[in-house]
Amino acid sequence: MKSWLLTSTLVLALAFAAATASGAGFDISSNWSGYAVTGLGSTANTAVTSMSFTDVTGTWTQPAATCTGGRSTSAAIWVGLGGYTVGSNSLEQTGTSADCDANGRATYYAWYELVPADSVTLKLKIFPGDTITSTVLIKGTDVLVQVKNRTRHTVFTKHLPMAYPDLTSAEWIAEAPSECSVTGFCRTIALTNFGSITFSKVAALGNGVGGTLTGAGWDATPIQLVPHAHRVFGDVNASSSSTAGATPAGVSSDGRSFSLSWVADATAGAAA
Repeated sequence: MKSWLLTSTLVLALAFAAATASGAGFDISSNWSGYAVTGLGSTANTAVTSMSFTDVTGTWTQPAATCTGGRSTSAAIWVGLGGYTVGSNSLEQTGTSADCDANGRATYYAWYELVPADSVTLKLKIFPGDTITSTVLIKGTDVLVQVKNRTRHTVFTKHLPMAYPDLTSAEWIAEAPSECSVTGFCRTIALTNFGSITFSKVAALGNGVGGTLTGAGWDATPIQLVPHAHRVFGDVNASSSSTAGATPAGVSSDGRSFSLSWVADATAGAAA
């Protein structure tokens, strides 16, 4: 999760809070939208330990940000492993972002993050319309993160050590990141208007078996981003002045793609 920093000493916080049990319709998150897969029998509060996800990948077209002056916004688009269950302390993720500054200027970049460590911005150039493929692959304590810009034929790949990666879930997400001050006050950054995003070539590896969002060995849960729905994970004081959110559509028949759309006022029609 890429977050803007208020000061150089800010601590990033994982930004997911679920409202309903997996498999029971939409989960409601303060700042995630997309899909998560978990082992059969998992809930938003408890992940089964019998399923370990070690590989996740997805492809999308980098959306153009619609910026308006007067407010900074951010939209992080990523694939990741772990972090879905309330109480999780780890998340391994990589992707791209579309940010707007208060003057209405847009910036685009790639990044990775191994929560609880800070995110790292990459030198890989990202432009609207670029086709992006991101992958997280874990073997033991070795985490491989990769971002491919297929349009510009560039790629970033890095192996990173992580003592205790979370392998209980896999995700394909658009996120409104969070930021915290040194005093402990946290807020969710308003979600950039990205229009719509389609994740394609969606795949994950669970217990050594490859599958899609409709894999027989796990549950897939759609996640709706509704500001103010619940606390941000790890930040009891998290707040947001924005109503913007996002909602995913249904999964394709082959389980390998889905779309999600930005919503100006997600609080007006949140799924139950």
